Amino acid sequence: MVDRVLEVEADTGRAFTRGNALVCDISRTPTDGFDAVPEEQRVLIGDTHAAVTADGLDGEDVDLAAEVTRTDLPEIRRALDSLAIHDSDAVLVVAGLGDATGSGAGSVLVEELQGTYDEPLYALGVLPADDDGGRAALNAARSLRSIVPTADSTLTFDREMWPVRSDGDDDDPAIRALATRVATLFAAGELDADAVAENAMDSSDLIRTLDPGGIASIGYASTDVQPDERGVLARLLAWFRSDDDADETTDAAKVKGLVRQAAGSRLTTPAEVSSAERALVVLSGPPSELSRRGFESARQWLEQEADTVEILAGDDPRPRSSTLEAVVLFSNVTDVPRVDELQSRAVDTQDALAAESSATGDGATGEHETAVESPDDE
Repeated sequence: MVDRVLEVEADTGRAFTRGNALVCDISRTPTDGFDAVPEEQRVLIGDTHAAVTADGLDGEDVDLAAEVTRTDLPEIRRALDSLAIHDSDAVLVVAGLGDATGSGAGSVLVEELQGTYDEPLYALGVLPADDDGGRAALNAARSLRSIVPTADSTLTFDREMWPVRSDGDDDDPAIRALATRVATLFAAGELDADAVAENAMDSSDLIRTLDPGGIASIGYASTDVQPDERGVLARLLAWFRSDDDADETTDAAKVKGLVRQAAGSRLTTPAEVSSAERALVVLSGPPSELSRRGFESARQWLEQEADTVEILAGDDPRPRSSTLEAVVLFSNVTDVPRVDELQSRAVDTQDALAAESSATGDGATGEHETAVESPDDE
C-alpha cells in the first residue's frame, strides 16, 4: 500500500511524502517486494530474535511483534532520523491491523512517534476481511483499542468491503483505490506555481478536520475532462463568469454531482456519514472545471447529508490534469458497523480461546482476557 501511494504521487505529480517514506518489517531476510520505496528506506527488525524466522512472525503472535519492536526501537529511530519529519505537516503510520506485525508493531510505533514528534500523528489501519479468521478480528480489535486513543486520528480501510487479490498483483485495484484516495487527500494544497485557486486547500484544513480524533473514512469520485491549457489570466477570468452562463450551470451540476457521488461511494470503511463530527471536501482538477457555484451547492448539500455545519472545503487546481476529482473526508464517525462486527467477533474468539486453554489445562489466556470489551460496553 505504501508503494502504491508513492507511485500515485509520482504519476500525478503530487507532493505528498516528498520521498519521506519508511517501511518496517519483522523478519530475518530483507523484503524486496517494493518498487517505489528505496532499499535504504526499508528497515528490518527482529532479525536477531530467536523466535523470528525467515518468513517473519507467526501471524497470531501480536505480543511478540510488540516485544521485537520495542527492543529494536533504537534501529527504527536511527532510520527515522534520515527523514525530514520536522519539515512535514504530519506523520502517517500505515499498518495491517489483522496480522501480528501490523497490530503489534503498529501499536508500538504509533505510541513511540506520538511521544517523539510535535507534528500530528495519524494512523491508516487496514481492517481484516472475514475470511482472515477470528484471530485476525481479535488482533484488529486489540490494536484499535490501542491506536485510536493514541493517534490524532485513525483512517481505516476495510478489506471486507475492498477485497484484495491473493495473487500478489502489484496493481491490485483495491490497493490502487486506497492509494489514490490517500494521495489526493493529503497532497491537496501543494499548488502548481501557475495555478489559480479561489478556495485554496492547505494542511491546516486537513488537520482541523481530523482534530476531533476517532475513526475517519474517505470517499472519492472522478471523471475525465479536458486539460486546461489556457494562460493564467484566462483561467482567472473564468472564475468571474456570470451566474447565468450556460457553461457555468453545466459545470456547477457536474461538480455537485461528483461530490455527491464521492460521499455516496464506497468509503474506505463503510460508515453512517450523519455520525461524522466534521467533514472536508476537496475538489481537484483543471481550474476551468472548478465551478464556484457547484462547489458551494455541493458544500450545502454535504452539510445536510452529514448533519453538521463543521464542513471545510477547498479546491486543489491541477492545470495539467485531465481528471476532475472529488475527495470527501468524514472525521470522527461513530456509527461504523464494521468495527462493531470486528469487536463482536473478537469477543467470541477470545471466549473460545479461553475455553480451549481451560480444556487443555494451559490456564488463562493472559493478556487476551481483557484485550477487548463487548460492543455494548462503553
